[in-house]
Amino acid sequence: MKFKKGDKVQFIREGSMVEGVVKEVKDCSPDMWYLIDDKCKDSWIFGGHLILLTPLPVIPKLAADAINTFKENEYDLAVAINYETYTDELVKELSLDRKMRGWLWETSNQELFARAWIEGYEIEKEPLYYVRFIPGNSVSYLNLRWVDKGLILNSCGQDDIYKTKFTEKEIKNMNINYWAFRVPVEDLEETK
Repeated sequence: MKFKKGDKVQFIREGSMVEGVVKEVKDCSPDMWYLIDDKCKDSWIFGGHLILLTPLPVIPKLAADAINTFKENEYDLAVAINYETYTDELVKELSLDRKMRGWLWETSNQELFARAWIEGYEIEKEPLYYVRFIPGNSVSYLNLRWVDKGLILNSCGQDDIYKTKFTEKEIKNMNINYWAFRVPVEDLEETK
């Protein structure tokens, strides 16, 4: 297998698995050599000794909660991955999110769930939003005081006193009508 600059790889050094990043590639036909930065030192490693490090699957929190719950209760993967398992009774008994049934209905999500069960996973970051009531006005953003949960309008700068970035659920729990005034955090920060 050929690797390129920036690839995350694994190799064995002195009996231990080491992770690193390809910094440089040297073609010494027929062999390929790679300069690997493994945070301790840079080493030239023969390509045949490298394994591509695949990232962990990224799953939503509801799927991570289901995996943890089923494993804690000693169920196996076959039960946990079957969308028909998610009956109202079991969802209530195990405190699972009822949306799991619909999520697992998608074949690609079943494969993702199985990989996450076996390999481990990272939890998908929930998108954050500002609530901006007047476009173009720098002090029309919803601010929530951390201490007493009071709401005011001010800038979008979040600090130790005010929270200005919210999840969809947080916005809808404050007032469902605020959802219409949401601005994705990434969109606004790209324009700055």
